[in-house]
Amino acid sequence: MNRLRVLQFITPAGFYGAERWVLALANNINRDDVICDLAVTRESPDQDLSVAEYYPRNDGQQVHYLDMRGRFDFRVVSRLCEVIRNNGIDVIHTHGYKSDILGLLAAKRAGIACVSTPHGFSGNVGFKLATFIRIGTHMLRYFDRVVPLSEELMDDMKRFKVPESKTSFIRNGVDLTEIDAALASLPKDKNLEKDSRIIGFIGQLIPRKGIPDLIEVFDQLYQHEDGLRLQLLGDGSQRKELERQAAELSSVNAVEFLGFRSDRLKLLSKFSLFVMTSSLEGIPRCMMEAMAVGVPVVAYDIPGVDQLVEHGKTGLLAPFGDKAALAAYCKQVLDDPELAATLSRNAREMVNARYSAARMANEYEALFRKLTGKQKAASLQQSEAG
Repeated sequence: MNRLRVLQFITPAGFYGAERWVLALANNINRDDVICDLAVTRESPDQDLSVAEYYPRNDGQQVHYLDMRGRFDFRVVSRLCEVIRNNGIDVIHTHGYKSDILGLLAAKRAGIACVSTPHGFSGNVGFKLATFIRIGTHMLRYFDRVVPLSEELMDDMKRFKVPESKTSFIRNGVDLTEIDAALASLPKDKNLEKDSRIIGFIGQLIPRKGIPDLIEVFDQLYQHEDGLRLQLLGDGSQRKELERQAAELSSVNAVEFLGFRSDRLKLLSKFSLFVMTSSLEGIPRCMMEAMAVGVPVVAYDIPGVDQLVEHGKTGLLAPFGDKAALAAYCKQVLDDPELAATLSRNAREMVNARYSAARMANEYEALFRKLTGKQKAASLQQSEAG
């Protein structure tokens, strides 16, 4: 067997876009040809390690837990090198500034190829975190390949002085097999709760997600339709602030902070509308999931989101920060079932055609093989026969 051995490395901050991306790649990689292990850091007793719990362990794939003292610990580099040596890893694939720093050091020490996939960069953070992020982005130029998730992140690589020869673009993908399996297990009648229509969002409750705007817009819509509910799935540093904001509104009893939910796809399938008010995204996985499930989307028009939403075809886009336009578009979709159905159908077709995780995984495998020089077994046999 000439199986490629890849180590995905992430320092989990919850179970959001980056973590689910790692799962999507593992679920869709060709396991006849690739063994895709996972390494995660354990940083605190209350850390969410769902990505490790859900990671597929069949076909020889393993999960490696790396204990880290506090928020950053360079001793993890030595542990990573042990994992690399003991498992014959050919390439390490990192996700996030911490894993970029530690993973690059381990790859250089172990003498293997290293690939980073930037998922987006947080703004409005404290000095210490901003410093680490700057170090992480600086180190990207020393990777063998950097593979951003969106065209805008590709532009960021130029700003970070990552050589063009070291950057590749592989379009993001959503795990349609997981979504279709989840939908197939749900009750067929989605109209059971239509008396109480749901506007929803899934993601981290952090400043760049713009949730205060969503809560304010929901409150305006609620004044005209008091049967509406707002469900926010996810957690984050801004949650208490957002709960205080909601508590001051007349719609407070209709705003539900549900935290992280393992049954997110079941809840998502009941949304009447998915709304995103972010100021910064890569290509948002939560929005792709909503589209794949068949939920119409309305969002602010920002880079990344505009890769998914073609206004009037796969969703509706309001100018960034224009809460009046956002509210009007939400009302338009809620009041027009035919429009909602058309947007949903077009969006699902677009996700199927352009954003499947199976296509994404195949492109990553080709990249890993190019960097390592490790051909597929069939290709090797053909070249030897020739």
